[in-house]
Amino acid sequence: MTATGRKERADAVRNRETVLAAAARLLDAADDPDQVSMSDIATAAGVGKGTLFRGFGDRTGLLQALAEQRGERLRAELAANRPSGGPAERATATLDAILRFKLANRSLMLALENAGSGSPYRNSTYDRWHGQLAEIVAEIHGPDNAGYLAHALLAAVRSDLIEHLSDQPPARTRDGLAYLVRAVLAGDQRRQNAP
Repeated sequence: MTATGRKERADAVRNRETVLAAAARLLDAADDPDQVSMSDIATAAGVGKGTLFRGFGDRTGLLQALAEQRGERLRAELAANRPSGGPAERATATLDAILRFKLANRSLMLALENAGSGSPYRNSTYDRWHGQLAEIVAEIHGPDNAGYLAHALLAAVRSDLIEHLSDQPPARTRDGLAYLVRAVLAGDQRRQNAP
C-alpha cells in the first residue's frame, strides 16, 4: 500500500524491486559508494531516472529504502535470537549484530551515513537501534541518561569509524566494542554498590 492507502501497481512494485537490486549490486561492488550515482542505478536497473525520483524522492530516499530492506533481516535476527543475560550482555549482542550488519553492508551504510540530512540519525533503522539500546541502558542508568548513552554507544558502530578501523581484524573491533559496553554499563553499578 502507498502512503495514500492505495495499492501500488504491479509494475511499480516490480520497478522498485529492480531498482533496489541494481542499487545493491552497484553499492556492494563499489570501493567508494559516493561514486554510485542515480544515473548509474537507473542504467543498471533498465529504467529512466524519473522512475527513481518518483519512487524514492532522491538518492537518500533510495539508500534508506535499501537499508530498510536489508535491515529487515537484522531485525528478524535480533527478534529470533533475543539476547539473554544482563544489560551488558544484551547491549553487547545488539551492538555486535549492528557491527556485523554494517560490515556486511559497508558501502550502503557508508553512503547512507554520508548522505547529509538522511544520515545517520534521521532514519527509522537508527531510531529502532537507539530505542532498543536506550531501554537496555535505562535498566542500569535510569531513564535520564539512557538516550544519550545509547547514542554514544551507537557512535562506536558508525560506518566511518568501522571503515577507519578496517585495517585491524574485525574480532579486535568486536572485542573493543564489548569492552566499551561493559565500561559504560558497569560505571554506575560500582558507584551504586559502594558503601
